[in-house]
Amino acid sequence: MVGSTGPWPQVVNIWEEDGFAGLASSFRTELGSATLQDPALAKWWAAAAELRSGGFDRLIVPHPDTRTIEELCAAGVAGEAYAHEIVTVKPGTVRQFLDAAVKDAEKTSPAHGWHLAGAWHTAMRSDDEAILLWAIPTWEQWAAVEQSAAHGTDVLLPTSRDAIETRQRILLADAPLCPFKTGRQPNRDDRTDWED
Repeated sequence: MVGSTGPWPQVVNIWEEDGFAGLASSFRTELGSATLQDPALAKWWAAAAELRSGGFDRLIVPHPDTRTIEELCAAGVAGEAYAHEIVTVKPGTVRQFLDAAVKDAEKTSPAHGWHLAGAWHTAMRSDDEAILLWAIPTWEQWAAVEQSAAHGTDVLLPTSRDAIETRQRILLADAPLCPFKTGRQPNRDDRTDWED
C-alpha cells in the first residue's frame, strides 16, 4: 500500500477461489489440523507471524462482469498504481450499486484511463459493502482523477455515486509476485512461492 493514502505498513491481498465450494475446501485444508493452519505452510506462517500485528479479512463475491486474474493478465491489464475502494451503500442495495458502477466505468474509462479491474460485494454482511479495484496506467492519470474529485467532480462513477454512503480509497503498488506485474497467477500448489 502507498503509505501516504492510509495506515501503514499494510498490504491488500485478493485471493480467488472456485466459489464457496472451493473456499470450503480451502478452509478444510487450513483449519483441519490441530494447529488450525495448513501444515504445508508452517514455515511461512512462522515467518509471517514475526511481521504481522493484525489484520482484517473479508469474503468477497465478484460482480458477474468481473474477470478472473487469468483473464485480466491475458488482456494485459496492469497499472503503475492501483486504487482500492471500500464503498458502503444502503443495506440491500449493493448489487444494484455494482451494476451501475460497472456501467459507469465502461463509459468513463476511455476519458480518464482508469480500468475497473474488479468489483465485488462483501459476503456475510447486510449487502451494504462493495470493493472496487482500479488499475491506473500512470501516476498522471491518478492525479487528474484526484484533482477532479478534490473539486467535487466524480469522473469515475458519475451516476452511481449518488448511492454511496461512505467511500474510502487507498493506493496500492505491485508487490514483486503480483499477477499484474508478472503477467500470471501464482501456482497455489507450488509451495516454494509461499515459503521463500
